[in-house]
Amino acid sequence: MEEEILIFGHKNPDTDSICSSIIMENLEKKLGNKCKAVRIGKINKETEYVLNYLGIDIPYVENINNDQKVILVDHNESTQSVENIENAKILKVIDHHTMNFKAPYLLYYRAEPVGCTSTVLYHLYKEKNIEIEKNIAILMLSAIISDTLLFKSPTCTEEDKIVAKELEEIAGIDVEKYGLEMLKAGTNLDDFSEEELINIDAKEFKKENAKYVIAQVNTVSIEDVLEKQEKIEEVINKEIAEKNLDLFVFAITDILNSNSEIISLGKKANIVENAFNVNLKNNRAFLEGVVSRKKQLVPNIDKNI
Repeated sequence: MEEEILIFGHKNPDTDSICSSIIMENLEKKLGNKCKAVRIGKINKETEYVLNYLGIDIPYVENINNDQKVILVDHNESTQSVENIENAKILKVIDHHTMNFKAPYLLYYRAEPVGCTSTVLYHLYKEKNIEIEKNIAILMLSAIISDTLLFKSPTCTEEDKIVAKELEEIAGIDVEKYGLEMLKAGTNLDDFSEEELINIDAKEFKKENAKYVIAQVNTVSIEDVLEKQEKIEEVINKEIAEKNLDLFVFAITDILNSNSEIISLGKKANIVENAFNVNLKNNRAFLEGVVSRKKQLVPNIDKNI
């Protein structure tokens, strides 16, 4: 019996990670391959809105067997992937991040300097002359809206905008109206514990001997999130101790005004002062115009750590 290929995005998956997994499953099946899209973490409220809108679901897997055939989307670092990924057989990687990937075998690797993995997948559909159906267009559009904050993020490229315009016609929806509702759904943080809050969208990075995490939540009220600062810091410090982290940056991003407030903890917490030319006060700093982890938070922190 032919082995089923598992397709998944990163831990603490965002909308692009989940949507791209489902889109890639559709593409692979159209190409005649047996595969299944899965998730390796809890779905956030924004993504839940998209899946409920389309009436679809995606199963959860905690780890994988040795030699499991997999396709990675929206990530390429082992620290952001499923348990036991080092023993898997990676067939393909589809991504839009900086490459931090090595494999002792040949594989298909596709990465483009665009704002979203789903933009790359759109190109693959076109190259292979495969029709983009309405539901797939909505998934692609949702992912682009999410990763570019409705085209306001510095990660957004002209190509993302062009693709989104074409997808809007196929999807038959008003991108501004749908996109704002989707983003607002993701800002409902009431049901999350402090531990869940810092892990909604957290990514771990390594540089030489330093290990750090940058977590991010979107909101329409930074002040509401900061009401929980004391308890948030408790769970962050616990995470730092358990994972032996040098730095944990928690970014609270205002999607309406395109700014962020960060909480910075760990023995290298003060690095953010040089990185963004700010002063930490009560472990916090306001970062005007900063909304992107990929384009703004990670590069500035990485070159100062």
